[in-house]
Amino acid sequence: MATSRVQIPIRFRKVRPNAATPRYMSEHAAGLDLASAADGPVPIAPHGGRAAVPTGLALEIPVGFEGQVRPRSGLARKAGVTILNAPGTIDADYRGEIVVLLVNLGDEPYTINSGDRIAQLVIAPVTRGDFEEATELSTTDRGDGGFGHTG
Repeated sequence: MATSRVQIPIRFRKVRPNAATPRYMSEHAAGLDLASAADGPVPIAPHGGRAAVPTGLALEIPVGFEGQVRPRSGLARKAGVTILNAPGTIDADYRGEIVVLLVNLGDEPYTINSGDRIAQLVIAPVTRGDFEEATELSTTDRGDGGFGHTG
């Protein structure tokens, strides 16, 4: 069975000399890896320590799309290091350097070195809502049942 893939051009600029060119690691990968372009090691303390890690990349994402910065599962599994604001959003009109906000939820200190893969970037279409104020909303079986209402 043939598969189709939508590909859109994404222009990028390296804003640091040690920035890694973005690339997909497998044929059907949804996300491409982002790597640290920090000038030196970036230590992250355990139990909630945080670090803003530069990637050295600036992107030109087309209007109608966004970049979603997501955790790398291996880094989360092995070290408890994940993205603090996951998923982070890169808007189509942002032209600055992508910086990944990492948090160490593990029990041991962790160090990010330049070139380490720290996150994934997924390019996704954006749908914007056209909001209309109303005095009433339609009813549903769920109604206003919130957190944990289904057990």
